[in-house]
Amino acid sequence: MPHRRGPTGLGQGTVGRIRRRGRAVAVNSATVLLTGSLALTAGCGIGSGGTTGERPPGASRPSPSPTPPWERHPDSVAAVGDSITQGFDACSLLADCSRVSWVTGTDAAVRSIAERLIDDDPAGHSWNFAVSGSVMADLPQQMERAARKRPELVTVLAGANDACRPAVAQMTPVADFRADFRTALRTLHKARPKAQVYVSSVPNLKRLWSQGRNDPWGKRVWDLGICQSMLRDSQSDSQAAEERRQQVHERVMAYNSVLEEECGRFLRCRYDGGAVFRYRFTKSELSRWDWFHPSKTGQRKLAELAYRGITARHGERPR
Repeated sequence: MPHRRGPTGLGQGTVGRIRRRGRAVAVNSATVLLTGSLALTAGCGIGSGGTTGERPPGASRPSPSPTPPWERHPDSVAAVGDSITQGFDACSLLADCSRVSWVTGTDAAVRSIAERLIDDDPAGHSWNFAVSGSVMADLPQQMERAARKRPELVTVLAGANDACRPAVAQMTPVADFRADFRTALRTLHKARPKAQVYVSSVPNLKRLWSQGRNDPWGKRVWDLGICQSMLRDSQSDSQAAEERRQQVHERVMAYNSVLEEECGRFLRCRYDGGAVFRYRFTKSELSRWDWFHPSKTGQRKLAELAYRGITARHGERPR
């Protein structure tokens, strides 16, 4: 998740208007209350999502909730995000390798989302707009570019660079992260109201640190500037170092809560339930160049996790 500014790596839902019929109807007070309640429920678009599928802030799904209009096998896919989706450090040191991308890659060993979902010309019906080093504030522009391709599905994997900063104090505030992610979703759904969004959780950066901290080569690469908020002084067990890593860890968890909450406001958005955050990447699934980004094998695992989430039936929790 390099940051190359230094290397580390829906409009508001419409509220319906109650129309008057222009004629007097004799009703008792109970009927008025019942009719008014039904009209307001229908008007707010809860369950139908109106044009974009966004629920007003604070609104909850009715119980039982209706089945969202989710297509489990979309015919086109666009990817937005950061270096992970560009296959950074999967093929060579400090370089993108999009052919092994978990979303749009063409490498047969990865079996990308496009390869798994699209039968007819996966490469011609998939687009990768992720940019290495990007942060959540960059996502709205990526979404705008993705919308122009009219994809049926857009995948999101972003947020690691918001935590991977030169110092803890420079991490993106949670409120800003939320505002930028919400803007990104609205940008897409304003242009493509029926487009689906699959949101992957931010990886567990602290666990990645623990996997590579004892590798001499990994330490040398980390010293080049990769995710310094987490990886600086990787061998240190001092209280200050441990507290710094814990602050980053807690910020990542807060980001994932935002992703889940904001995605949950749209009927055509699925969050992975924390599947990527929970997954314990093995050393073979991490780049041999930096012990931090996914290797080609790790990219395949990301594709497997996402495929399960995208094709899960309504009510099934992504794993």
